[in-house]
Amino acid sequence: MSTENRTAETVVPPVRLAVGELAPHINKAMGTLDAASRKTTLESSLLELVRARASQLNGCAYCVDTHSRDAREAGEHERRLYALPVWRETPFFTARERAALALTEAGTRLSDGPVSDEVFDAAAAQFNEKELAELIWTITVINAWNRLGAIARPWPLAELD
Repeated sequence: MSTENRTAETVVPPVRLAVGELAPHINKAMGTLDAASRKTTLESSLLELVRARASQLNGCAYCVDTHSRDAREAGEHERRLYALPVWRETPFFTARERAALALTEAGTRLSDGPVSDEVFDAAAAQFNEKELAELIWTITVINAWNRLGAIARPWPLAELD
């Protein structure tokens, strides 16, 4: 399909509510929290996988797009990104990544119940306490952004190049 035809068929969802512009003091605080959550000892590729997976689960289109692109720009392999929704069924992820993804899913799907000891202990076996704390903060922050995106859809998605 040519770019011209794709553009003609593309539907760009409108911004529902520009929450960042309407409550800039909270948006600024969230930006500060986000910046702090990025200053970790953890591998950036791992963190982008975590952000992309939580965003997929939460249905935040903007964040799925952003963190998939960020992961690619950081050198992540496309095949691993395509397989992220079925990571348990592929050989593409390390034990450390699997533990982080399992914790991400459990921490994102809290309506299924609290994070189990089994999931937490598996993550604790792969990460030291500081890393685990940083991972938990990363999961928490991306889930907050995802909720903003899924509820208010405050950021427009760029069309395909």
